Formats: sequence, C-alpha cells, structure tokens
Amino acid sequence: MRPVDSVPFASAPSPPRLLDQVRARIRVKHYSIRTEDTYVDWIKRFVLHFGKRPPRELGARHVEAFLSDLAVTRRVAASTQNQAKAALLFLYREVLEVELPWLEGITQARTPQRLPVVLTRAEAQAGWLGCVARTGWWQGCSMARDCGCWRRCACG
Repeated sequence: MRPVDSVPFASAPSPPRLLDQVRARIRVKHYSIRTEDTYVDWIKRFVLHFGKRPPRELGARHVEAFLSDLAVTRRVAASTQNQAKAALLFLYREVLEVELPWLEGITQARTPQRLPVVLTRAEAQAGWLGCVARTGWWQGCSMARDCGCWRRCACG
C-alpha cells in the first residue's frame, strides 16, 4: 500500500491566462478573427514594453506612456496608434473590467495632410479626360481603353 503523501492530489485548475481571456471575450462579442489577432498582438507589445508586468498593476499612466512612445519613438501613423489604443481600452474595459480615466496625456501621432490632386488644362487634355472631352463620354471611354491614355491620367 502506498503512503498517503505519495498520492497526487487533484489541483484546482489554474485561471485562464490573460491572452486566453482576451480571445474568449472577443469571441463572445463576435469580433472578427483579424481584430482578435491584432488586439492580442498590441496587448503582447504593451505587456512586453513594461517588462512583462501584469496589466492589472499598470494603469492609465502606463497606457499613456506606451501610446506616446509609439508616436514619438517609433513614429507610427495615427491610425496605428488608434488601433493600439482601441486594443488597450478593450483589454481594460472588457477583460479586466477596469475603467481608465480619459487619456489626455497622449502625444498624438501626426495625421498626414492630404492635398487634392488638381490637373492643369494641358494634363487634362492629354489624358483620359481629354479623350472624353474630345469625343464624348461613351466614345471617350472606349478610346481611352484602346489607346491606353487612361493610364497616363493622374486620376486613373
């Protein structure tokens, strides 16, 4: 007969890991698989940025520092920074159930200034628009495809 000390005890199951909790919550809310992958990736980057400290120990100050670092040091686009922000807000609100105060101390990534493309009269007459203007809409479309001038037009 075996001694009592040698009998393995059934231990209580460990709680799910953080990223498994994130994935489960995303699936409950029916987010797309690409959103799941992206959010998990941003959360991993956030945890690694602060030396694998649990996010429960980190707060709004850390989220602001991470997002500002993305803009200043890594020089990411504004849309990338917004994606990371959405992932971290999801983590804190939906998974950890912690409400972060409004994040005002974030250095925002720059949004590029978009300038409209305006053709000169000569450029318009030389390109696809010129074919349409000279021959009429329907004939211009087929001629533009045949002669290949639609490829030279800045808008096509």
